Amino acid sequence: MKQFLFHTCTTSSIWSIVVMVLFVLVLGVGHAQVRSSTNYQLESDSVNIGGGLSSSTNYVQESTAGEIATGRSTSSSYQLRAGYQQMQESFTSLSLSTSSIVMGTAILGLTGGTSNGSTTVTVITDNGAGYQLSIVAQNTPAMQRLGGGETIADYTPAGGVPDFVFTTAGGAAHLGFTPEGVDVADRFLDDGGVCGTSTGNASLSCWDGLSTTAVAIAESSAANQPTGATTTVNFRVGIGSSAGVIAGEYVATSTVTALPL
Repeated sequence: MKQFLFHTCTTSSIWSIVVMVLFVLVLGVGHAQVRSSTNYQLESDSVNIGGGLSSSTNYVQESTAGEIATGRSTSSSYQLRAGYQQMQESFTSLSLSTSSIVMGTAILGLTGGTSNGSTTVTVITDNGAGYQLSIVAQNTPAMQRLGGGETIADYTPAGGVPDFVFTTAGGAAHLGFTPEGVDVADRFLDDGGVCGTSTGNASLSCWDGLSTTAVAIAESSAANQPTGATTTVNFRVGIGSSAGVIAGEYVATSTVTALPL
């Protein structure tokens, strides 16, 4: 777990927007269980006539003898690793370019405006079924003023899918996000004007709001080791000129999690 805080001094005429994003590294291990009780979990069993665990100061060997129909089999629809010695744990790792994002500019209270920030998340997995990357906010709304009870609302799309264009009315103030990358979830794909459809991934489009319910932002149905796949998470704060937001330093904390499918 990594956490960094950047502090920005403010005056009464400036809203300084700081998004502090808390990212948690998750190592996912995929298991199947054939038997369990309150005292144990047996992930695999073997019916055979010999073998077992052997070891010395130089090696460790685990073997079976007498199993039939073992080995690796594949088709266009499935992959099968049959037999005890074919069992394999899956590995999933998550890393990020920065775990604390300071938005690019302070927003003047008299005129309002927008401010942007981003971080890049890299997921590597050898799991044949792929992975899912999700984001969840710590608070509702996600963005809170330090030292006070004021908040900036989470962005709310006009329809059931993200807004293709980030829009802020004169009396509104909100924080939104959008992911970009090769594995972006269908909800954030677009046809060049409408989100949640087609296979496009236009830059800085399809804006959604953070929530305390996890939202999938990227997913893949295949392994991607050793290079992995990157997803850039873009954040934007928009404040209208008549929004009446109290000046100060605002912080939002969220968590991204990568899990094997």
